Amino acid sequence: MRKVVEHLTKATRGESVTHPRVVRPWGSYEGVDQGERFQVKRIVVNPGAQLSLQMHHHRAEHWIVVKGTALVTNGDQQILLSENQSTYIPLGVTHRLANPGRIPLQLIEVQSGAYLGEDDIVRFEDNYGRTGS
Repeated sequence: MRKVVEHLTKATRGESVTHPRVVRPWGSYEGVDQGERFQVKRIVVNPGAQLSLQMHHHRAEHWIVVKGTALVTNGDQQILLSENQSTYIPLGVTHRLANPGRIPLQLIEVQSGAYLGEDDIVRFEDNYGRTGS
């Protein structure tokens, strides 16, 4: 195992210092793939939980529901999505993802844009005491 970590470190891969699954108060996400101007995440939202009302300056997002029901705020609209349905969140649009159901919501998120870092989140409302970017 030590040699694997050394190889990942020499290749400047993030896996040598961070776990691929990130736990948040609302559920978790895991990086699936990434490139120069895109990244793909698997997101799980716990029943009754929701992410912050937020926006991004540098990326757009596509959400595809794999299992469960999503309540999506996309600008001024709220829509319910079920399995195999999707939505597009344009760059700069205020949005939120919530799970109104009784089972964990599972979705695939495809982010695209010039910058994909987690510090590109501008939060407007948050149930977990996180504010700002």
